[in-house]
Amino acid sequence: MSKSKIEERLFKVEEVACFDPAEGKKSFFYETEKTAGALWCLEPGQTVFNHSHTTSDDLWICIQGTGTFYPGYDEEVEITKGDLIISRPGEQHGMKNTGDERFIFVGVAGPHPMDLITH
Repeated sequence: MSKSKIEERLFKVEEVACFDPAEGKKSFFYETEKTAGALWCLEPGQTVFNHSHTTSDDLWICIQGTGTFYPGYDEEVEITKGDLIISRPGEQHGMKNTGDERFIFVGVAGPHPMDLITH
């Protein structure tokens, strides 16, 4: 078995982050047959629509800014740098940048591939 190259394992936020003035931007930085990782970049006011997955967990890790997490059913929770929130299969989740600076969170989901159900 050969050793992994560090270039295939180490990711820099400043190299992956990509903002779009028109809408929130999702940039995948890795995918395997089991999981996928993406960096979500939201300008103030931008959103990630409320959705769920029937067979996959979706872990979101806030690394910059402040947002509002929407777990469904008219609930909302403030999320800020350092917060982690898990959505298990069937649990709704969505996000909005409710702060006045750029908002970045990492999403790690699996098993992969996963379906998408909009709410």
